[in-house]
Amino acid sequence: MLKKQMEIYISKALSENKVELFKEEKDYVERHHLTNDFTIVEIENSTRFNDAYIERSNKETEELISEESAAFLSQPLEYLKINKSEFLYFESSWFELIGVETLSLEVDDVFGTYNALFGLKFQKKMGNVLKAYLNNELQGEIGTYSLMFNQSDGLWDVNFSLNSVEGFKEKMSLGDALSLIYHFLFILVETIEEDN
Repeated sequence: MLKKQMEIYISKALSENKVELFKEEKDYVERHHLTNDFTIVEIENSTRFNDAYIERSNKETEELISEESAAFLSQPLEYLKINKSEFLYFESSWFELIGVETLSLEVDDVFGTYNALFGLKFQKKMGNVLKAYLNNELQGEIGTYSLMFNQSDGLWDVNFSLNSVEGFKEKMSLGDALSLIYHFLFILVETIEEDN
């Protein structure tokens, strides 16, 4: 899936024999030898989510509080601890590229951890590989993630503690937290595809 998605992205983004890519995509294209007669220009990761759709909503009622612009991503991640009754909802073409649907970010009311929740487009048979990756890569106690296959929409419902991801810092911005989540999930998707 990822290789096909990258090929489609490159064909659409190709302009004057060059393609602008962020670090994860650039490294992937080079590792998988997808560079055919074009130059890669690496672009700054901080701009990745400039086009993201962002909502702030009430956790209890799921009622929309407001839609936010990309400028909101400069808020510190701690915004979610200060506003525990809220969760953030994100849509981005970058998450779609790696098969992630409807990412939400919130603070767990019991443990106070920052949790990422999303749907992941993988077949049910990928469960063991997915669990192995999460067990190996998340740094923390048992319970740093939950995983369940949703038969009705054919997605894996994933919830993991961002605190358990290597590189996590509570002082990071929301934008940096999104970039960390994206990097973690990009490698997860690439790993699963290579194992199958």
